[in-house]
Amino acid sequence: MRPLLKYGVPLAGGLAAAGYAASQGEDPGSSVLAGLAGGAGAAGGLVAARKLAGKYAPDIYKAGLSAKQGFDIDIINELVQAENRAQMEGVPIDPATKLKAKVLEKSAAMSEKIPGPEQFQRGLGKTLAAGLVPGSAALAGLGGVAAGAIPGAMGVPGFQQNVITDPELAGSSNTPMARASTPTLRYIS
Repeated sequence: MRPLLKYGVPLAGGLAAAGYAASQGEDPGSSVLAGLAGGAGAAGGLVAARKLAGKYAPDIYKAGLSAKQGFDIDIINELVQAENRAQMEGVPIDPATKLKAKVLEKSAAMSEKIPGPEQFQRGLGKTLAAGLVPGSAALAGLGGVAAGAIPGAMGVPGFQQNVITDPELAGSSNTPMARASTPTLRYIS
């Protein structure tokens, strides 16, 4: 695999997951974890696309090729029937020559449109990667955000949603004036 794809796709997936997590108001630690997990997910999606394409491409190619060959056989049968009808009607033609020319022309046109097995496998891998890489990066990024909640619950700095407040600010509850004006709850019975 090309190094640009091997390293660039996971890097782009990680940056996208981290950027999206940060844009949704996640804390910095969770955004970093989302980026790391998103990059790992994108790499996993890329590997899965290659494996799936390698496993299923030959079978899909053979099925498509046999369908194309069946189509060729149908065309040949149709041409033979047309030639036979023309002969029955008494039209003077050389059926072997015309049939051969038409069959060769159609076969050449069809064989040009069919890619080789390696080309087909690469195309299938690219198609699978187009769906698997972003999907796996997004799911893994979501897992990274969820994993960031664990250190946040334990109070690890960088994983907490609240903004650090200065205890000496006027609105803080640690100042003497704030303590005096804080209402106390009383239950009326």
